[in-house]
Amino acid sequence: MIGVLVNVGAVLLGTAVGLLFGGLISEKLRDISFRAVGLSVLIIGISMSLGGLKALGASHLGNFAPLVLVGSLVVGGIFGEAVGIERGLERFGQFLQEKTAKIPLFAPATENQPGAKAHTLVEGFVTASLLFCVGAMTILGSIQSGLGDPSLLYLKSLLDGIASVALATSFGAGVGLSVIPVIAIQGAIALGAGTIQPYMTVPVIAGLECVGGALILAIGLDLTGIKRLPYGNMLPGVLIAAFIAGIWG
Repeated sequence: MIGVLVNVGAVLLGTAVGLLFGGLISEKLRDISFRAVGLSVLIIGISMSLGGLKALGASHLGNFAPLVLVGSLVVGGIFGEAVGIERGLERFGQFLQEKTAKIPLFAPATENQPGAKAHTLVEGFVTASLLFCVGAMTILGSIQSGLGDPSLLYLKSLLDGIASVALATSFGAGVGLSVIPVIAIQGAIALGAGTIQPYMTVPVIAGLECVGGALILAIGLDLTGIKRLPYGNMLPGVLIAAFIAGIWG
């Protein structure tokens, strides 16, 4: 669990730094740094998704690899919409917002930073949670950490910590609350690493990267202000892609 705890600590530290120094820079500088993070996330998502798609194409799926991406996102999105994954995340974020409403640290951006665009705790919590929990690095890093090698989660911690700084300058302390799903998801995977590890074949990892990268790309589109997609509802697509790749890859 040491890797998971380091990841949680990095997010909290990054959030604290963002909150501490976010108020010292102008709105224009905050906005450009926020868009820069969004662009970086966009590129990372594209790179990850294309890499996973290429690896899937090299498996037994061959030319059917793009269909795995499309089918997983469509079916996963329909399922996620039906059960209301994003609504559930937002309701949990609103619950946290209500419980922390009287704490100045968790006040909306406009209360702490006059002239800043209003970003609620819910927005920060949902965006950061999905960004930090989606992707093959989360699963692989947690498995390796559970088996005694936390090095991959250390790398993820560095990336998440840097992202937390930029996100916290605009979204506020809600970014820090994303450690709740981080420790729940990564902790559960790390504890069950011995059981999960045999199933993490090359095609399965490729499937995770392919669809997970697409969701990270969607987060980047949101952060850059290009388009808001219901990426939370598409989360089941990651598991669907991994399942298909595991069976037929």
